[in-house]
Order: sequence, then C-alpha cells, then structure tokens
Amino acid sequence: MFKISELAKLVGMSRTALLYYKKQGLISSKRLENGYRIYTQKELQRVRLIQQLLAGGLTLSECKACIDTKIDRQLLKSRLSALDTEIKIKQQSRNLLSAMLGEGELKTWHEELNKIAPDAHLDWLIKQGFDEKEALKLKWLSKDINVHDTYISDFMEAIQPLELWAPGSREDTLEALKNVPKSIASILEIGCGKGHATQTLATHSAAHITAVDSEQSALNVLQENFERLGLSERLTIDCISMTTLEYPIESFDLIWAEGSAYIMGVINALRSWKPLLSKQGMLVFSDLVWYTNSPSKRVKAFWLQEYPDMKTVSERAIQIKESGYRLVDHFPQSELAWKNYYGPLERRVKVLKSNGKKSKALQNLEFEIEISKQNKNSFGYHFFVLSK
Repeated sequence: MFKISELAKLVGMSRTALLYYKKQGLISSKRLENGYRIYTQKELQRVRLIQQLLAGGLTLSECKACIDTKIDRQLLKSRLSALDTEIKIKQQSRNLLSAMLGEGELKTWHEELNKIAPDAHLDWLIKQGFDEKEALKLKWLSKDINVHDTYISDFMEAIQPLELWAPGSREDTLEALKNVPKSIASILEIGCGKGHATQTLATHSAAHITAVDSEQSALNVLQENFERLGLSERLTIDCISMTTLEYPIESFDLIWAEGSAYIMGVINALRSWKPLLSKQGMLVFSDLVWYTNSPSKRVKAFWLQEYPDMKTVSERAIQIKESGYRLVDHFPQSELAWKNYYGPLERRVKVLKSNGKKSKALQNLEFEIEISKQNKNSFGYHFFVLSK
C-alpha cells in the first residue's frame, strides 16, 4: 500500500494530478482509521495502464472507457488516423529544420513559399544574407539555399557563352517596335542581357537607351558591342536590380523588357515601372504564356514548378487593363526566336555533358529543352505592347 506521495513518486506524476485522476473516477483509494488515504498495487498498475493509453493519443475520458468497458475499435481507429497525420506533420517539420541546417533539400519549400508569399520569400532570403540579385536568382533558378552557389555556377557555365539568354529575334523586336512612335527620346531596357534587343532598338530609333541588368558580365559585352558600332554615346548601362529602379518620375518614353518581367512578377513589374513612363509613354514586354487551357499533366507540372504565375494571353490582358494600361497590340514570338535560344542552348549542354560535366542545373536545362521542343503549341513567349 502507498500513500499518495509514494504513488506519485513511483509513477512520476504530481500529487495534484493523482487527486484529479481520483476525482474523475480513474483511480480509487481507501481511508485508514488515522485518516490517511492509501492506494493499492492495483491502483499503481491502473495508473501505469492509463499512462500507456495516454501515450497512444487517448484523452482521460477515453482512457476510462477503455479500462472500464470493452475497447471501442472505431475510437482507436480514429485516434490512429489522427496520430498518423500528426506524425506526418512532425516529420515535415523535422525535414524542414534539417534542410535549413544543410542536411537536406529545400527546393519544395522554396517553391511553395514563392507561390503563396513571393514578397515575404524575397525579404526572408535577403535577411539570410543574400543580396537582392542572388535572392532573385535563388527564387527562380536554384530554389535551395544549401546548393545555391554550386547551382548558379553550373547554370552560368552553361549559358554564359550564348548570345541569347532567353528566346528572341530581331524580327520580333522590330514587329513590336512598329507600334512605338519614332519620336521617342529615351528608352529604359530592363533585363537587357548581352544586348540582343538593345542593338535593334538603337539602330531603329534615335533614342538614348538606359540598359539595366543585374549581370555585369552581360553589360560588359553590350558596352563593347556598342563601342564597336560607334553607338556608345547613346548608351548608359546600369548594373542594378529591376526591383529597385531609382530613376526620376516620367523620365522614359519607352520601357522595354523582353523575357524579364517574370522575375519580379508581371503585375508587380507593370505597377512598379508605370511611374517611370512619360505621360504618353509605352511599355513593351514579352512573357511566357499558356496557349491552351488543357496542357498535358507533364507540361503543366513542369511550368507550375518553374513559373507558377504563368497565365493565358487573355488573363494577362485583364491584368494589363487592371494595372492602368491600354493594350495596343500583342503577338506570339516566332519559331525563329525559339530556335535562336534553345538551339544553341541544347548544343552547349551536350558539349558540357560530353566533357563529363554533371550537375542539377544541366539536368534542369536539358529537361526544359525537351519540354519546349515537344510541346510548342501548349505554351510560348508572347509580346505585349502597352500604352500608359
């Protein structure tokens, strides 16, 4: 027989908890002639049984029912299902914490966060020590803090020698430029790369061009080409992020952004860049769009992962109107624009692989090339010409 303090010590519980058990009818005691209450070996074992049932996820009232009557199997099945769900959530939590410590992959988490809270995601990455340029690259390319440096190094090794870093052609640039008045005096090109479109804009207008990109090596190539063509006086280069353009209000007649607006989100880009346009200013951008409402599961899964904000042309047109623009013209980029990028990219990837290069970046590029070659009618780059 045990006093309550002795029973508490044996089962590792407090005296208060045991008194609560007694009040709920889970255990009982006997009162001695001297007034002390005592607990028997039976009550000791009953408390230990209750502890085991509690560890299985049952409540105290459910424990009492299981002890006093026949086991309710449906109740146990329900508790088992709830426990399985809890274990799954806890495992996900553990995997995330482990990945943040560099012991696992964070790609899925980054993709989900970028989908549901893109701005908060970017702010968080910056607080982890990434500058804005690298944070944007992480969001759209490596998608994993732990492998970012290696991934970007391998990615840049693949695309660095290419003339184009996205689909494009001189003919498509000229087609869009037809809608722009020849009297424009100033152009801001955002995400200019090595200057594929910049040269076309310079040779078919008299405007001064401010070319912006976050990759200095690309801007160096652009500047060298303009010097060679004798056009350097009409070019200003700026190695900054497109999200922090600190130019005077209404300082450009035309903003040009081929294949770059997606980096900060098309809606954000439209709204952020609008104040920089003169009163009659125009904005031209190209973006990846769906050309079907029912793409194959494989294609849809790929682009939902790579570009979750991808829309149909009609959906983009609605967003353009809601952002305060008039849609002047729009058209799909040509087959040539597609080949100009993916042809050299495919050859470059094959060369690197033949030299024994293996990396996640190469695998992703190879898969994108395959998807793009086999499903041209499902998606593609599309030009939008807007007026303020």
